[in-house]
Amino acid sequence: MHKIALSLILSMIFVVADAQIGGRYTYEFLGNPQSARLSALGGSLITILDDDVSLAASNPALLNDKTHNQITFNHNFAFADVSNGYLGYGRKINKFGGINTHIGISYVSFGEFTAADEIGNATGTFSGGETAVMIGASKKLNERITVGANLKGVFGNMETYSSSGIGADLGLYYAKPESNFSAAFVVKNIGTELSSYGVERGSFPLDIQLGISRKLNHLPFRFTIIAHQLQQWSVTYDDPNNVQTESIFEEEPSEPSALNDGVDNFFRHFIFNGEFLLGKTQGLKIRFGYNHLRRKELSLSNFRSLAGFSGGLGLRIKGFNIDYGVGYYHLAGAANHISIRTDLGRFFKKF
Repeated sequence: MHKIALSLILSMIFVVADAQIGGRYTYEFLGNPQSARLSALGGSLITILDDDVSLAASNPALLNDKTHNQITFNHNFAFADVSNGYLGYGRKINKFGGINTHIGISYVSFGEFTAADEIGNATGTFSGGETAVMIGASKKLNERITVGANLKGVFGNMETYSSSGIGADLGLYYAKPESNFSAAFVVKNIGTELSSYGVERGSFPLDIQLGISRKLNHLPFRFTIIAHQLQQWSVTYDDPNNVQTESIFEEEPSEPSALNDGVDNFFRHFIFNGEFLLGKTQGLKIRFGYNHLRRKELSLSNFRSLAGFSGGLGLRIKGFNIDYGVGYYHLAGAANHISIRTDLGRFFKKF
């Protein structure tokens, strides 16, 4: 039987929307922040090489010796019973000249929906979700440059419909430790569906990113600037609700400024974030971020909101790293993200 609710979901996933970047691709959840740290920093961090193994899902070149035996659990409480999360584990392999690897599982649950027939009679309920299983590795080319790659298989189900796909990420990391500077380049989510939900096969949400980070010399603070969606320059759209009307004081309606539109489009490609690294062992971290694209696409013109802004905290307590991140998407509310990470070597000495 035809399911009205299911039809609406599929149309939102596969119909190309002129209003926003989102909604044009399948497996949009691959663009979600994988950890609370990423949620707090505006949705992306590709330039920091430390012991956080969850960053490998964003840039596989960030795998390093410190991520060995690190295991991470992350869950994001989004809106209306929708949630997503990520589980990951890092391991160093001494063969082949030494490579660092990881395995991760990313998932999203769309919650429960009411199924109905053609005339709207409820016939029961159904659920939906998607899962990505990824493996990745990095190789240090020299003291400053590391390269990495992820391979991922993606699987989805909605009521009796299913989908599968294959994709990859490619990353490069550059560090200049003497000046506390690092940079990275990533091509995320190269891929396509192998089998679809029943409509045309969709492509993955490709995202090309370039970022830089710098830690200040005399202040425990690190800032990061990330340029994203570089595969498509124009990410603005014509809002059909923003209709210019003639005024009794003007002969013609005023036209939007081309300069303002250009500046707006330029900054939509950037995410700005920072971390305060407090304590001798950096046991306390205070984070914030701003995503201009998210703000422009999800804020309401007639109401003020915190859409596009984010923040969070990180604590290290007895070998456990606990992170909290909150991302403001809309006037309706925010998404709360929790992460826990630790070193399995602390509990299994021979592991």
